[in-house]
Amino acid sequence: MIKTLLTQPKRCLNAAGAIMAFMGLGMGLSPSANAAQYDTFLTVAKDGSAEYTSIQSAIDATKTFPYEPITIFVKAGTYHEKVEVYSWNTQVSLIGEDKDTTIITQGDHFDGINKGRNSTFHTYTLKVAGNDFTAKNLTVVNSAGPVGQAVALHVEADRAVFENVALKGWQDTLYVAGEGHRSYFRHCTIEGSVDFIFGGGTAFFEQCEIKSLLNSYITAASTPEHQPYGFVFDRCTLTAAAGVDKVYLGRPWREYAKTVFLNSQLGAHILPAGWHNWDREENERKVTYAEFNNSGPGSEAAQRVEWSSQLSKRQAKRYRKEAVLGDWQPH
Repeated sequence: MIKTLLTQPKRCLNAAGAIMAFMGLGMGLSPSANAAQYDTFLTVAKDGSAEYTSIQSAIDATKTFPYEPITIFVKAGTYHEKVEVYSWNTQVSLIGEDKDTTIITQGDHFDGINKGRNSTFHTYTLKVAGNDFTAKNLTVVNSAGPVGQAVALHVEADRAVFENVALKGWQDTLYVAGEGHRSYFRHCTIEGSVDFIFGGGTAFFEQCEIKSLLNSYITAASTPEHQPYGFVFDRCTLTAAAGVDKVYLGRPWREYAKTVFLNSQLGAHILPAGWHNWDREENERKVTYAEFNNSGPGSEAAQRVEWSSQLSKRQAKRYRKEAVLGDWQPH
């Protein structure tokens, strides 16, 4: 059968290669030689001017566990869809034409999904589970509004990068999951009301705007006890909508929550106490809540809760991007 396939036209060579690989014979082809067998650049356009009109259809067309990275370019437009980058869709980059005009939006929320006590985790607009993911120049919106938990971005991939991305929602805007998984956010805008950055993953936020829409809590980390880092904010700017003036930096969704703000500008809406214990005193002995070299009217350390820390310069070095992200350093 193999001999027959090899004497047939070129269309049969793939089948021959598959059989020989299965038998351990090989064809002298390196993984990179397979790259030409799938598209590495796909384009999405809402108006039908590209091969795909929806983002999900382009993702569904990508190769499983590709040998070479795949770029999906999304032309400006408002895409009303729920998008998932599956665990087998690794090395995918989702690149928008323009952050302000390339928008993914839908409005699922806790009560509307109606999947029981864990409904929050089904409400996402964009879910990323494929490792080595990149998103740039996009806006991701959960449009449900003040109706309870409603996730805009759910990320549980390792080595996920978000650059020049706007995340807009109300409660639970950004869910960072995956024990030991790392995400990097740079020049992003994240806005919401209650616990709008939450989860157990490790995330480094660099030069991002964090905007509070309600008097509430910014972060709700659920960092596993043995995981060294949770959320780290470096050179970020904390802002608020008009009339918002009583916001906590965070409260612990789980008792070993870890959240640190470094070199950041904290607006007047940040409460003097800074941190909340979620009405459980035992949390105070286990959380890691720390700050270093922050500025602005919300950065005054004198009235911070005694169970939070003001880091020394030496201690702050432990929270540099290189330390937090370890052997993965996004550029």
